[in-house]
Amino acid sequence: MTKKDFNQIESDILNKIKSISDRNSYDKIKTEIFGKKGIVTELFKKIGSLDQNQRKEYASKLNFLKEKVTKILEKKLIDFDQLEINKKLRNEKIDITLPGRSYFVGKIHPVSQVIDEVTSIFSEIGFSVEEGPDVENEYYNFSALNTPENHPARDMHDTFYLDRSKDLLLRTHTSPVQIRTMLKSKPPFKIIAPGRTYRHDSDQTHSPMFHQLEGLHIDKNVNMGHLKGCLYYFVRKFFEVEKVKIRFRPSHFPFTEPSAEVDIGYKIQDGKIKIGEGDKWLEILGCGMVHPNVLKNVKVNPKQYQGFAFGVGIDRLAMLKYGINDLRAFFESDIRWLEFYGFDPLDVPTNYRGLSR
Repeated sequence: MTKKDFNQIESDILNKIKSISDRNSYDKIKTEIFGKKGIVTELFKKIGSLDQNQRKEYASKLNFLKEKVTKILEKKLIDFDQLEINKKLRNEKIDITLPGRSYFVGKIHPVSQVIDEVTSIFSEIGFSVEEGPDVENEYYNFSALNTPENHPARDMHDTFYLDRSKDLLLRTHTSPVQIRTMLKSKPPFKIIAPGRTYRHDSDQTHSPMFHQLEGLHIDKNVNMGHLKGCLYYFVRKFFEVEKVKIRFRPSHFPFTEPSAEVDIGYKIQDGKIKIGEGDKWLEILGCGMVHPNVLKNVKVNPKQYQGFAFGVGIDRLAMLKYGINDLRAFFESDIRWLEFYGFDPLDVPTNYRGLSR
């Protein structure tokens, strides 16, 4: 093959490359040059048919042509990549003079905050958290808790029943969690059970659905002194006061004997309730020593084990601590209300860093 022939082939190849306008045409032309039946590939196949004297010169010219075309194609590919990048930059250009996009940071609901606070306090003194279903049966909600058949709490005007037989219902307290826990495990028990509860009631301080936390401690030699110490510790930590006046008033609950209601001292200062001081009293929870019949129902020997239980309204605690005067606002889904009373989601309450910063 003469030099003129090589020059012609080179010219044809370069003309093909010049006609490349996009990536598709690039791939097509490259295949026509270097593919299995491409121009350069076919030229290499002819090397074997040449005599030894012609072969060396032919191969040298062909390799030179191949390297030259390869470099031109590589540059062409780089140019296409740069064009693609420039196109994306033009399309995705950000006008930095525009105002930034506003964003909304959610808040933790006071009920969730108080549950976290109470859980943090009781976990420090060895209590664990247990949960149970909102839909309960009559046994766990009433009978196992020593509630008589004629007790007013069983009436339809107080309890949401889900069937005519009055077997299924929406739990009226979280005490059934205590029964379930004691039936599936062996003593000692030291638990709290926060959750939703339901009763026929609705006004400024009551809601058909509300939140309650109940505690249970069963062990050998547990007495009323342990109950008083536990609740005094809780009240002082929760309301974040060094000193607090507390009194136990005799009361009656079917599942505890003796039973008591707990009041804390307070005074009105600058139109606000100040917990811990003053000569006024405010009821916050009910408590007592677990009734022997309840222990028998869960196959725990009341002569060997004793214990105490208590129950407190989570919503009521939130209202007292954070100055919220209407329970109904808790469930109205008003974002303005939550913005005012809500809490920073990253500020998790602990006894060491503070509960309600």
